[in-house]
Amino acid sequence: MIRHIFAATLLALGGASAAAACPDWQLNGQTGRYSGADLYQPRYFEIVAGGDFSLTRNCPQIYRQLRSDKGEGFFPQAPDFTIETPGMKGYRLEIAVVSDCDSALLVNTPAGNWYYDDDDNGNLDAMISLTSPSSGILDIWVGTHDGAYCDAQLRLETFN
Repeated sequence: MIRHIFAATLLALGGASAAAACPDWQLNGQTGRYSGADLYQPRYFEIVAGGDFSLTRNCPQIYRQLRSDKGEGFFPQAPDFTIETPGMKGYRLEIAVVSDCDSALLVNTPAGNWYYDDDDNGNLDAMISLTSPSSGILDIWVGTHDGAYCDAQLRLETFN
């Protein structure tokens, strides 16, 4: 519901053409279904980090909505991962990257909130911690700060 309101707002504001060159939560990435209990043991996914679309230059409609750090990042249009997350109540979800470059993360939560991070996992790697994650569809983009591409590993893990 919130996502549909967001899309309608973008169209009303004339953001349809700008949104075409930005990360798009309406597209799907690699899919999976993991509950809060499933992710109590970490899950790892191999990925190539990077993308063609600058968050700060091409995607001001997303950049203005970030509920976390703000900074540059280059991401693909489709999410790398589109994950169904049932049973998240009572858990904290950590989304972290380990890479060979300066990684960046962009997340769109089931509630339609956007989060970004560049270096919170140390060693120029990204991490986002959702303290009260919603159950539903979670979209994750693994990008880079400078537009480079590199091998990376995404980790999803919950904590009580």
